Amino acid sequence: MGITDKIEAFILELMKQDAGDWLTIQRNELADIFGCVPSQINYVISTRFSPERGYVVESRRGGGGCVRIKHIPSAGGGEDLSTDEALVEIAKLLSAGYTDRTGAELMKAAVSDPALAAVPGAGRLRASILKNMKEASVKCRRSMI
Repeated sequence: MGITDKIEAFILELMKQDAGDWLTIQRNELADIFGCVPSQINYVISTRFSPERGYVVESRRGGGGCVRIKHIPSAGGGEDLSTDEALVEIAKLLSAGYTDRTGAELMKAAVSDPALAAVPGAGRLRASILKNMKEASVKCRRSMI
């Protein structure tokens, strides 16, 4: 088993043990445990904990490099979409280059619980809004190519 597999297995085990929604780890501490450089931790996180695999990752630089990871199964294409499922889909658009960070943050705000709090059937509306934003992002990217 290579070091990337060991780091992935370790992070997955931490996620199983952690009862919270988000797992928070320090890049430098994890690098010390495995005797590697922090960039190796970055590599594992970016390749093994990607949005395509159902993970949302928030990374903070400086002060040891805090990383927060949350596993969210991808939306099954239904007509009802939770906020967490929408976040995964938005992260996929961002990682695939269909939107930039500002666009992703605006999408998150549009489909957030506070934005849709007063709407009955918010999950259906959230799914519809996200579907339209995804289609618009794809059209915009195609027109730029």
